[in-house]
Order: sequence, then C-alpha cells, then structure tokens
Amino acid sequence: MHATRTGTDGTELAVSPEIGTWLEHRSGHADAWTAAELVAAKRGRTVSVVIPARDEAETVGEIVRTIRTTLMEAAPLVDELLVVDSDSQDTTAAVAAEAGADVVAQDDVLPALPRHRGKGEALWKGLAATRGDLVVFVDGDLYDFTAAYVTGLLGPLLTRQGVDYVKGFYHRPLAEDGHREADGGGRVTELVARPLLNMFWPQLSGFVQPLAGEYAGRREVLEAIPFVTHYGVEVGHLIDLVEWRGLDALAQIDLGERTHRHQTTQALGRMSAQIILTILDRLERYDRMSLSVPPATLLAQFQRAVTGPGTGVERDLVLTDLTLEERDPLARVPRDTGRSLRRTA
Repeated sequence: MHATRTGTDGTELAVSPEIGTWLEHRSGHADAWTAAELVAAKRGRTVSVVIPARDEAETVGEIVRTIRTTLMEAAPLVDELLVVDSDSQDTTAAVAAEAGADVVAQDDVLPALPRHRGKGEALWKGLAATRGDLVVFVDGDLYDFTAAYVTGLLGPLLTRQGVDYVKGFYHRPLAEDGHREADGGGRVTELVARPLLNMFWPQLSGFVQPLAGEYAGRREVLEAIPFVTHYGVEVGHLIDLVEWRGLDALAQIDLGERTHRHQTTQALGRMSAQIILTILDRLERYDRMSLSVPPATLLAQFQRAVTGPGTGVERDLVLTDLTLEERDPLARVPRDTGRSLRRTA
C-alpha cells in the first residue's frame, strides 16, 4: 500500500512516518492465512463469531452456513457462532437457526438492564452473550460472504504479537440504475468519517474503511471499551482504542469486495449525524475540543409526501432523535446482573 502521492500542484505529499510504518506492518490481505494454519495457531484459545442482524433473512442463512461448514466442521477454527436478532420483522431468526447458528433476541441478553436500540447495542449484547477469547463481528447483510472474511480478521490476532483489534476493508461497489461505481459504496466514510478523523485523529488516517462492520478483537480489550449503541460504534471503537492502546495495537486486512444492501440517502443522513455526534463526544472526552453549546440531537429531514393527482408535490417533515447513548464497558457490568438468554439452536 503506497503512502506517498503527488498533490494537484505537483508537490510530493506524504503521510507521517508513523502512518507509513503502520501501513507497511499492520496492513495485510485475507489470503495470507488458511483455516488450517490458524487452527494450529489457536493454542487453546477460543473464537466466537457474532452476527448482528435486523431483517436480513435474505442473506444471513448463507453467511451462517459458510462459517459452519468451512470453519466449524471442515476446520475447527470457530467455536461459537451467534446471531443477535435485533427486532427483525422477517424470518431472520428462523433462517439463521436453520442454517446452524445459535440465535438470541437482542433484548433477552442482560434483560435486567434498560433497553436500547441500534447496531452498537446488538454488538454489545453479542459480546455479552459469547465466551470466546477472540470475537469476530460480521454484518448480516453481505451477498458475497466468504470464509476469508473470518480467517483474514483472525490472522493478525493469532499470529502477530501486540495486535488487539483488526479492521476489515474492501472495495464497495455501488450499483444504481444500471450504473456501477467500483468504490461508490462508502459514501458516509468519504463525506463524513474520513475528513473528521484526518482532522482530529490523523493517526487513524491509514484506515481504508474506518466504518467497516467486519472486525475482530481480543475479548479482554473489547470488554474494556464502551459501545455507542447506534452507528457511531465503529468510529468510537477506533478512537477509544488508539487513545488507549496506541496505533500499533490496531491492524487492517483487505477482504476483497463487499456487496450488501445500500441505505437510502435519508438513512445515510441519520447515520452521518450519529457518527458526527460520536466524534464530537470523543473530542470533548479526550480534551481536544470544548463546545460552549452542546450539539442539538434532533435531526429534521423532509420526504416526499403521498398526494392525490393534481395536488402537486408536498413534503412531510420527519424528525429523528439522535441522542448519543452508550453502553459502559462490559467488564464494568456487575456479574450479578445475569446473562439470561433465550436461544434457538
């Protein structure tokens, strides 16, 4: 991966030596390891895979089958495979269970705690409901999932000293109206997350996909950091970990290409706002910026209204409360809270 480029005026631009060294030593490709090699490298350690899923009946079954047949039956790399059903209205839970996963409803994990909604909540609950020494998170909406997603993320954790957390990256094509843009799928990354991270945490500028939903970490590290309950969870992880563990404890792996269901523009707007609020929170938390007035958390959006013929185009005002909510590090949750689960095998 090249770390030097020429600017628009012909001058040579380069990242810092720290980033250049990190890109050389902490970036790799998923095909660097086979499942058999990683099984030999486990040395008694256990692996859990957690798949957060909300209305993913179309894709979650194939993901589960691939992991079970390739990484549990053919090669004993994965010891635990859990799908966290996040209030699905379709048959996600049944499809995942039939394919061979343990399935747990999000609200059935640590039921004594107040309930929250959002992707980060499902991830935190999945961490709480599993026991593996290493935990791999994989989104449930992937159309082209392969076992290399899991082996690639586990590779650095099992074979490289000092790596605590591994992030996936990939090409994300965007196909709309017959047009295909090879890397058009990372719109929130390029328009929101990357500019802000480069400005305030430039040591994270080497991450190709800072918002990627595929990543893995050591349990003791994951249980020691907070989880933002919404879409700010991934950027929150990176900031908290680089502040605590340092850049060299983080790695990234090229997983190839990722094809998944794309969000609407308005959904991306809500996601962007959540990520901005998370970064603003971290700026204050780490004494990098102080806001005299806290940011408002009510997002106003407009959507086309359904009207009758001849009445013209009208728009409805849609309001969303984006108040930042966060789960404390799991290690701080009292053990007597209980981890009562209702699982479907």
